[in-house]
Amino acid sequence: MEKNWKKIWSTTNLIEAEIIKQMLLENDVHAVLMNKQISPYNFGTVELYVHEQQADAALRLMADNDDVA
Repeated sequence: MEKNWKKIWSTTNLIEAEIIKQMLLENDVHAVLMNKQISPYNFGTVELYVHEQQADAALRLMADNDDVA
C-alpha cells in the first residue's frame, strides 16, 4: 500500500465495510478496504483505510451516519 494511508476502522462484516467505503467515496473521501479474511470461513478482519489528510473528515462522516456503521 502507498504511503500516507491510515487505518480508521475494522470489522469482521465485509458487507458493512463495503457500505461504509461507498458512503465515504460518495462524499469525496478516498477509501480502500483491505480484506484480511480467510476464505471460505471469513475468519479475520476487513480494514478501512483513507488518506491521512482525510481521516478526520472520514471519521466525522462515519459518526454523522452512525446508522451505517
